[in-house]
Amino acid sequence: MSQPVPAPARPRPGAQPRPTGLSRRGFLAGLGAVGLGATVAACSSGSPSPSGTGRGGVVDLTFWNGFTGGDGPVMQDLVDRFNAEHEGVAVKMTTMEWADFHAKLPAALTSGQGPHIAIQHLDSLPTSAARGLLLPLDDLAEDLALTADDFIRPVWDAGIYAGERYGIPLDVHPLGFFCNTAVMADAGLDPADPPMDRASYEAALDALLAHGVAGHWMSPHTFTGGQTLQSLIWQFGGDLLDADGATAAWAQDEGVEALSWMVDAVHRGWSARDVGQDADIIALQNGQAAFNWNGIWSINTLDEISGLEWDVRRLPRIGSVDAAWAGSHNFVLTKQKGTTDDQLEAARTFVNWVSQQSAAWAVGGQVPARRSARESAEFRALAPQVAIAEQADDLRFPPSIPGIGDAIGELYTALNEAVLLVKEPREALADAAARADQVLADNRDRYGA
Repeated sequence: MSQPVPAPARPRPGAQPRPTGLSRRGFLAGLGAVGLGATVAACSSGSPSPSGTGRGGVVDLTFWNGFTGGDGPVMQDLVDRFNAEHEGVAVKMTTMEWADFHAKLPAALTSGQGPHIAIQHLDSLPTSAARGLLLPLDDLAEDLALTADDFIRPVWDAGIYAGERYGIPLDVHPLGFFCNTAVMADAGLDPADPPMDRASYEAALDALLAHGVAGHWMSPHTFTGGQTLQSLIWQFGGDLLDADGATAAWAQDEGVEALSWMVDAVHRGWSARDVGQDADIIALQNGQAAFNWNGIWSINTLDEISGLEWDVRRLPRIGSVDAAWAGSHNFVLTKQKGTTDDQLEAARTFVNWVSQQSAAWAVGGQVPARRSARESAEFRALAPQVAIAEQADDLRFPPSIPGIGDAIGELYTALNEAVLLVKEPREALADAAARADQVLADNRDRYGA
């Protein structure tokens, strides 16, 4: 998984007319074996090539995402397979850093040079919908017979903005508990029985420290210290925002306790000081640390390191409840000038096809969003992904509010200040909450939400 970046009812934007002559449901059903070209030819015999098609009547589609990590080649393989099976469609995938993706998307769509299909993180999707960049997908979800019962409910619900669906969930990508089992064994810990509660976790960190190892390096950065902090806030019974999503709630006692636990790890020597970006996972790889809370996208990275002895589990429970941060990739269709009905239908077909390849996509280091896919034999054969997916019912997600990334960014500032010992946790969280409250208020005015 490429690491994600923290980025009233309104008229339905971008509504486009249904094509005539062939129903959407019939179009989706008829493409599997014969390919789009044959389908188009059958319904337009004797007429010129459909608008929006390239040479030979092929419908060209562009697909943007931020899969710059080990998941990128997996998605490219799926795109190649789709193109091979659908002779009348040519999907071209463009991959870029998520920050560049979000910066380029609005202008590209305005000029007609943007993607027809894109991936959005769960927390950026409502922002794009509110800005009028996306097409509603209620009809596609209906045609694919998707129901809330087959999805992790917060993921399913987060695709809805202002009463309409804009995202089709592809996966969830939670934090997992990664262990260097050789380092554990050297310190007298049982690699087959990693610590899963606060008492045993702290005892393990003491044992590692006695062996000269700072067992769990606390990152002061968004990745993955920010996701660790959010997980701990939820574990201690707190939340990020109030029930209305209007004000920050992380400065309450539960949030202070969560951040204090991270800072205490530094004071007690369980963590190195001044940990750089990604230095925590590198320390695990190099045998300088035993434990690391990191995203499921780390599976392929660790698996490629020759000789590394490692394991992964669900997150330990440090607080009073089980909880783990997770994100989610969603397919979206964009609103831009020049998109033809043929391209729109081909894009829906592509989303449908990839959504049926959940087990293949999971190989890239993901957990399928669909419950039925997680229960499949193909997915159950992926031991590391299955271990992390065991916490599926305990996953928590960033609030689905337009502009939420701007507000959560203030929490990351508090994390940085506290873990780097610049401010005490309570002060850092309170200052960040005050700034975030203003951001949330400004965003309500900006997005009309």
